[in-house]
Parts: sequence; structure tokens; C-alpha cells
Amino acid sequence: MIKIRIYLSILIVMPLINACTYYSDQLRSNDSERERVGVLVVSHGGNEVFNEMGIWDVTVQIFSYDENSPLYRSILWNSEFWPRLLNYGNAQKNLGKYAFEYERIGGIDPYPASKRKLTKELKKILNQMENSEKFDFVVDNMTWISPEINEIAHPRRLYNPGVESGSTLRFCDDDWGRCKLDRYDVDGPVERLLAVDVDRIIMIDLTTAGARFSKTYDTYRIAKSLIEEHNEENSDNVVIEWVNDPKRAMDASYPIADNPWSRSSGPPSSNPIIELDNFPNPVIADTRLAAFQLDGIEKRFKDEIAMSQTAVLMLNHGIFPGNEVYDPKINDTLILNRNIKEMLLDKYPTMKSENIIGGWFGDLIMNESIEGRSKLERSREMRGENLGYIRLLDQKEGPGGDMKYRYWEALEELKNNDVNHIVIVFPQIMENSVLNLVEVPNQIAKEIGYKGWLDFDGYDFETYPKIGHPFADYWGVWVNTSCKNIDDPNITEPCCLNMGGCGGDQPYPPLRQVGLTEKLDDLDPSLGYDVSAYGHLGYDPDLGLPNDDFPVQDQYTGSWAMWDVNEDHRAVAQFLADKVIEHIEFNSKESDR
Repeated sequence: MIKIRIYLSILIVMPLINACTYYSDQLRSNDSERERVGVLVVSHGGNEVFNEMGIWDVTVQIFSYDENSPLYRSILWNSEFWPRLLNYGNAQKNLGKYAFEYERIGGIDPYPASKRKLTKELKKILNQMENSEKFDFVVDNMTWISPEINEIAHPRRLYNPGVESGSTLRFCDDDWGRCKLDRYDVDGPVERLLAVDVDRIIMIDLTTAGARFSKTYDTYRIAKSLIEEHNEENSDNVVIEWVNDPKRAMDASYPIADNPWSRSSGPPSSNPIIELDNFPNPVIADTRLAAFQLDGIEKRFKDEIAMSQTAVLMLNHGIFPGNEVYDPKINDTLILNRNIKEMLLDKYPTMKSENIIGGWFGDLIMNESIEGRSKLERSREMRGENLGYIRLLDQKEGPGGDMKYRYWEALEELKNNDVNHIVIVFPQIMENSVLNLVEVPNQIAKEIGYKGWLDFDGYDFETYPKIGHPFADYWGVWVNTSCKNIDDPNITEPCCLNMGGCGGDQPYPPLRQVGLTEKLDDLDPSLGYDVSAYGHLGYDPDLGLPNDDFPVQDQYTGSWAMWDVNEDHRAVAQFLADKVIEHIEFNSKESDR
């Protein structure tokens, strides 16, 4: 009996010891007058290097957030499916895409390192402010997805089965070296902070550059649930606060259901409607955030091009279909876009308002001919994409006016405006990653050409060590390159992925490889685009062949560039620290009323 008690005591004490060790450089001795505040820097997360184990881990994490989906209920906790997990969803596409993107930038995505630098700077700043603010700040990371398992909100939520008779999540494939079967049986950031007796936890979110988003809300809800369990078990009163959503708009707007609602549940039976103006986001509204993007835009202007002939395209992702009932990401993004545009026009009065516009990625389309329940599929007209579902909160519509465009429509508009230089900015991100370094440049180049890329003549071997540029021969690089013979569908032959044609029977673009009654999959060659010298916009194959040396017909004749992502981690960390302090001061004033 004595041995059992000793063992149980060790089990209870170990999390505290581990957490104290983890935060050893941040913890002050307890002071009754000094409040201990946990600060969680929330980000999207992603893989630093490309490997199958990392893709597998982030895939199960993505599956885990929608508890009503078939993937969660039937596959995630079924060990028989684990070796084949990367065959589901769009995993095959991602394997092909990321293999190319990581190779092109030398194998390491800079995003995780950038986050580490930012967090380190934020720790320094908040720890330096402790005396004047009478707080003991303890800073940690929390990510939506990560191969670093201890960064996700609650790792054991994945380790322990989420369905009845499910399997404990323990899986390593044969060729995954140094793989730990029990890697999900660890504390996450919320548990670590609770173990060191924080009085409250404050989230500051840059998942999509400060815009409120369902992905951050996923982590918030999990953190909130953990804290509620802790409070009940320990008679404690720890609270969680979200700087980006201080009045809890997403809580107030979230559908009410007997069983927890998620987008896989379908349209909710009870959907609270809020007036979003009464629920501000003080992070996205702060013009300092827009200024970070403005600085990067300015660096890619061309001195020899007049500002009246210079354009800026703000390009962003959408939300998950169905989540418009509570997700204000598009609304928040528009605030950031507007701030950027107003600052540009204020600083450069000769710029034309019509040349500063917002664009979005492509979306799935409805195909009523598909046999089966789901009628949505990828399409060539939407560039084979599915990340551009754009709906304002509780609306069936997306943005209008100067922010209404798909990115290829925006580029067409700017080309027709006779601009000579276009700067592409992705305001929803604040760190370099394969997304802005490889993916978006290819999406832009297939529309207006790789030769217009500002750095093409000199190349950039620092960012792209082997090739000097980000461009693929065709986009997306993941599509199948074998097509059915025109006369005999039982025979396959190489598809044509050259904009001017290939001289054989296979046409460009490749034909749809399945009938209209079958859903087009991610890898269908009809979704592939040649990344040509001067792009598809303004080119008609019926009017002649393209030319690699100069634009023909109505192709874009100017240049374009990706904006520079701000890498002043100290400045961004100072901004985040200021927002945390402002949040604390605001709440203190509110509580005094």
C-alpha cells in the first residue's frame, strides 16, 4: 500500500516538475500580489521538413477537429486504416505538392523557425515588462497542426480514442526512423501552463495574421474545455481569454445543438445571429498590423515604374464551407485589406484606387450530374482549387466591390487597366513559407507568366538553391500525366501540358479523364496548367502559338513581384506584447465598471 501511494504521488508531481523545467527561464517565485499569466502564441503550424511521418501526423490532427465527420468516426480511431491514411482526403495531392515545394526551397520551410524566433522575442519583451506590470508572464506556443506534438492544444485528445471501441492512437510505419509510438501521450501547452499555477491564460493569434478563424477557434475550444475540467477537479477559477476576440464573437455566434455541432453536421437548426460591429477584433483593426505588410509591399515597387501604373493585389484564402455560421475570417480580412489600401493611397496619392484590389483563391463548383450525395468537385475554371470558399459571417454572399475577385479575375482586371507592375501580397500570413515562396508564385505565373517575375533575370539562388526560381513546368505538379488515348480509352499515353500544344493527338489542356457523372479527383490531368513564359490570360490558341521570347496577343507585358514578408521578429513581438497588455488593461477597466 505504501509503495502504491508513493507511486501515485510521483505521478501527480511529475507534470509539475516537467512544466517547471520547461519554463525554467520564465518562472518567478510565487508572489501573492503578482498574477501569473500564461500567454499562448497561436499559429497555424506546419512541417519544417517534408517527410511522410510529418504529413501523417498533421493529417490525423486535421481529421480530429471535426468530430461529426466520417473520417473522425470511422477512420481516425481504426488501426486498420492507419497504414493507408494518406490515401484519404487530399493527402495524395499534398504529398506531390509539398515534395516539390520543399525541394525547390532547399528542403526546409522557414515558417517553424520564424515562429520560434518570434516566440523567443515575445518572451524577452514580456519578461522585461513584468516589474512594471506586476505580472509573471509565461509564454508558450500553441498550433493548429504540428509534427511537434507537444505544440498542439491537447495531444492526449488524439492519443485516447474519441469513439467507442476505438484504438489508442499508436502508429509508426516501418520506414519512419526514430518514430515514437506514444508520441501523443504527452502534455500540451495548456496542461503545462496549468501545471505551473497560472491565474489565467491569454491567447494572441497570428494563425491568419490576426483574423479570427475556425482553426484558431478549434484550439480555443479545446483549451477552454481543458481549463474547465481543471477548474472542476481542483476547485480553481482559471480563465482563458483571446486577445483577437475579447468579447467572444465566435462563442456568441456558434450554432446551438443538443450534440456539439460541426460543419459535417450540415446546416444548423439554431444559428445565433450577432452584430459583428459589437464584437471588434483589436488585433486586425490595429494599423500597425497593416504597416508590416505595407513595408513589404513598398520594397517590391520599381523605381522606374510610375505609381499611377503600379498595382497591388491582396490575395487571401477563404473559410471551410458551412463555417460561415460562426467564422468571421472574411470580415476580419477585409478590415486588414482596407487598412492596407488606405495607407497605400495616403502615402502614394498618385496610385489609382482601382489598381489596389482584393482577390481570393478558387473554390469547388456544383456538378449536378455527379451520381451520389456530394455534387461538389474541383474544376478547371476554378484552377483545380478548393480554398476559396468566401462567405461573410452569416451571409450567403462574399465580398463585393474592389474585394470581390478571384485572383485570376483580379489579374485580368489589372492587365486591362494597363498597369506595368503588380505587387502580390498575402495579408493573411506574416511568415515566409512554401505557400508564398513557391505555391502562390506558380499560381500567379500560370496566369501572367514567369518571365514577368521581378527576380527572374537575376534569379534568386539564396531562396531557391538549385534552380534560382520557384516555377514548375506545370501547375499543379501533382496531377497524373497519363491520359486516355483519344480513340481507345483502354490505352494511355502522355498528356499534353504545353500551352501551345504538343504536336500529337493529345490536346492542351488535357481532357477530363472521367465522365460528368463521376467526381473529378485531385489528380485529374485536366486540372494542370502550363507555367508558361507570359501566361494564359490574354492568350487564345485559335489565334496562333505563344512565344517564349515576348508576349503575344493580349498577354500581360509588365512585371510582377511577391511582397517581402516582414522578418523583424522583434517588431512583431513588440506588437503582440502591446496587444496583450492593452487587452489586460481593457479587461481591468471593464471589471471596474
